[in-house]
Amino acid sequence: MTTISVQEANEQCNALLVDVRTPAEYEDVHVEGTLLHPLTDLQPAKLAETAAGRPIHILCRSGRRAQQAATKMSEAGISNVAAIEGGIDAWIAAGFPVVRGRKTLSLERQVRIAAGLLVVTGVLLGFLVHPGCFALSAFVGCGLIFAGITDWCGMGMLLARMPWNTR
Repeated sequence: MTTISVQEANEQCNALLVDVRTPAEYEDVHVEGTLLHPLTDLQPAKLAETAAGRPIHILCRSGRRAQQAATKMSEAGISNVAAIEGGIDAWIAAGFPVVRGRKTLSLERQVRIAAGLLVVTGVLLGFLVHPGCFALSAFVGCGLIFAGITDWCGMGMLLARMPWNTR
């Protein structure tokens, strides 16, 4: 998988810039002229058709989802794809222009909030209702460990499909 710096991406005017964040994150801040194709709904063949032979540069918040999308595109046989290193955070830090909209919670923050609430709920129910409810906290903890090891977060994928993230 190929990566590209924000400086290189900004200089290449002929490339198709694709944002793979959620619609809510995109609405918060995005690069003008980017196409929104959330990672959860990414269709490599359709995107390659839209690009019509131009290079495809993929952008997310920090670069991780862009790398996943680029890998997915490469596995589908599309070779002119590059993930933008550092994502939109690096784009903003470099001082390149962005379009700002309504502020929303990032998907990463939503995952942390949901995980924290589930752990606290499991502990409270374990003390107040039945000790077996501690299993909820253990389940969430195992999910976080799995997400850390594999860089795949089921809770994040689920939250990305929630109505407030799919406007």
